[in-house]
Amino acid sequence: MKKVLFATTALVATAGVAAADVTFGGYGRFGVLFTDPVVGKSTTDVTSRFRLQIDATAESDAGVTMGARVRIQQNESDAVNTGTGINGVRFFARSGGLEVGVGNIYGALEFMPGMYPIDLGLTGLGYDYTAFNFGADAYSSGGAGSAGKNGVEVMYSMGDFSVHVSASESGPAGSTRTAAHAAYTFSGWTVALGAQDSDNAADTEFAASVGGSIGPVDLTLAFADNGTKGDHIVLAGRFDVGAATNVEVYVADADNQPDTGFGIDFNHDLGGGTSLRGGVAKRMSGATQADLGVRFNF
Repeated sequence: MKKVLFATTALVATAGVAAADVTFGGYGRFGVLFTDPVVGKSTTDVTSRFRLQIDATAESDAGVTMGARVRIQQNESDAVNTGTGINGVRFFARSGGLEVGVGNIYGALEFMPGMYPIDLGLTGLGYDYTAFNFGADAYSSGGAGSAGKNGVEVMYSMGDFSVHVSASESGPAGSTRTAAHAAYTFSGWTVALGAQDSDNAADTEFAASVGGSIGPVDLTLAFADNGTKGDHIVLAGRFDVGAATNVEVYVADADNQPDTGFGIDFNHDLGGGTSLRGGVAKRMSGATQADLGVRFNF
């Protein structure tokens, strides 16, 4: 990530601010995506994404960090002539292990350890390995997310223990959501428990995960009770197959899907923040997806 430090009186107008910091970072990716749907014609298309993330912070004389995060993002699938704009802003204030966020919040279940145990292939290939199945608040890269409904969250960490509570009115049809998770790390293993109260019957009600290493393999087991969508369980792993290459695998099963899903990928580091990535997944819906391409971080 690249940092640009602004300390002029034109950009830092408040005398009580000790320093201001603006950080630019993100990634680009491009390649090909193959999809063989359950019904319909198989397709092979070019896939791409560009994401520019801007984090701006300032620190008060009392040591409180205040800041905001926005993203500019465009995918090849975005509607033509809509342009590339800035998403909803997440504002925050942080001191020590305590952080309060408002606007386009992360969300307690989205941010819970074990909900994204791997990042399959170039594009994610459907994210069947995400147990909570997006039935909760999440930071929106392309839209307002919770920002339009004044989402709020509190995060606190102390040593190996962390807790995260969030609330919003950003669920389907404006439904309210209140969620929380707690996580604890011991002997290299992280255990997390989460719960949510929502007006939407298809939202996640409970989630749990445990993750750590057994020899050379990083393992994660995650479970979620996704309301009327039923239970969703995932077992995922990652291991190195060389100095610059790792492989990720998963198997997933959900009550609301007809099949058990599974996938495998590889990530090869090309140096300088660049990598060659690809994977294939047999989706729980019965469809098959595969991708191959390159990613560069900046």
